[in-house]
Amino acid sequence: MRVLIKPDYNSCAKWIAEYIVYTIQQFRPTLNKPFVLGLPTGSSPLGIYQELINQNRAGKISFQNIVTFNMDEYVGLPPEHPQSYSRFMWENFFNFIDIKKENVHMLDGMTTDYVSECKRYEEAIKNVGGVNLFLCGIGTDGHIAFNEPASSFASRTRIKLLKPETITANSRFFGGDTTQVPEKALTVGIGTIMEAKEIILIASGKNKQEAIRQTIECGINHLCPASILQMHERATVVCDDCAADKLRPDTIKYFKNIEQSKMVRK
Repeated sequence: MRVLIKPDYNSCAKWIAEYIVYTIQQFRPTLNKPFVLGLPTGSSPLGIYQELINQNRAGKISFQNIVTFNMDEYVGLPPEHPQSYSRFMWENFFNFIDIKKENVHMLDGMTTDYVSECKRYEEAIKNVGGVNLFLCGIGTDGHIAFNEPASSFASRTRIKLLKPETITANSRFFGGDTTQVPEKALTVGIGTIMEAKEIILIASGKNKQEAIRQTIECGINHLCPASILQMHERATVVCDDCAADKLRPDTIKYFKNIEQSKMVRK
């Protein structure tokens, strides 16, 4: 696992956006060989999306041959609902880049057949050749997507009952009213995420300190789902100084020294 510790959130977002652009450029996607991105919602990726929008407007990157799969969607919210993840993505990212609408994949939170919808999503990922890079946020309890603690590391796209803590955390998007937050969501599984060729996780702020400590310093444990990233061949955690504050000083020094050495060698 690679760990980058940046001074603040903006530094994290800028580095990740520039890395995504670089990775896409190196891949050289075409109509018949698209680059596949897995994407999250929430506050963590907003700065990344804005940087990618800026890069697209500057002509440094095109999304014409990019295919996206979003991580999750609330059950019972139509796409036009103000808090649906579909609407979030269009209002904060897709509407401002040159991506083709048919290349955007979202889970259908209004489906009445959850099993078929989740199977369809898995097959769609498989049919396009798998995810090249999955961008992840992390919950305060270490969850990734809506894979709450105790989720199976082998899990696939499925319906999940959300923990009260997750509902409370997400209520900030519903005017602070927990009764308005859906209790269930469709989500890609941990196994689905781990099949991506590369994974980048972003974390910022004091409320992510314990999750980052467990993800990086503790053993792999299903009670901290993000800890499974330790087993991925190409997983990178990008966090700010605040989120890294509970890491041991030696751990922080170790990872910062590695990155400094890479800069010196360049």
